[in-house]
Amino acid sequence: MSKRTVDWTALRTPRPGAPEAASLRERKKRLMRQQLSDTATEMFIDRGFDAVRVLEVAEACGVSEKTVYNYFPTKESLLLDRWDITMASLQTDLADPDASPVQAALRILADELRGLTSWLAAQDDPVAACALFQRFGSLINSTPALRAHQHDMTDQLIAVAAESLAGRAGMNPGDPEPQIAATAILGLWHVQFLSLRKHLDGTHSLARIHQGVTDDVERAGKLINAGLHSLKRADHPHDEPPRKRHSSEQVRKSARPARPAR
Repeated sequence: MSKRTVDWTALRTPRPGAPEAASLRERKKRLMRQQLSDTATEMFIDRGFDAVRVLEVAEACGVSEKTVYNYFPTKESLLLDRWDITMASLQTDLADPDASPVQAALRILADELRGLTSWLAAQDDPVAACALFQRFGSLINSTPALRAHQHDMTDQLIAVAAESLAGRAGMNPGDPEPQIAATAILGLWHVQFLSLRKHLDGTHSLARIHQGVTDDVERAGKLINAGLHSLKRADHPHDEPPRKRHSSEQVRKSARPARPAR
């Protein structure tokens, strides 16, 4: 299986106490997940998201449709498959008392950028790979289902970030301070995506691309950092006590809009 798109799962920081080397079973699962995502991404970019069925992706990979859904809960997540890794990183890094929220976010973004530029460097034709990234961005912007999925995932990431920030400050996740702080922090991902599309025009070296995107994101980080310094532990006599923190799965479910009963 060739890595035709970025393997975001390889960027996840191992949990404390976890074995450094993944088991054979875990490696096989990661390779299958990568193959499914690679294949789906190529088919979606070539033919359009709505024109490709999940069954066709499964058949191209030699597996059943059920197997695809065992790895990816939705068709949209076959293409937008990195957000689970970002969510896990946010939970870990935003809880780090030795780093400010902006520093933690910049660290995650730097890892993701390094993963992308390393993938570009490994391609036989980096210019063509840059063009593929541009088509990837255009596909998302032109497909309502993908835009909706992206919006839903952003809401979930904001909920996770607000949970972590509230825990640091002794507040409730629903308080306005952690909510606006989380929204601002997640805006850095949008800045990085826009900067990548600006710099990946096929005329810049990978080193210049990496530096240009890093500079853009750090500029945005400096702008919001001063405001986030005011997010500190404070007494709010009219507020309820801080609520128990939830797992990412609980946050994911609570962030989804309720569906009407049939």
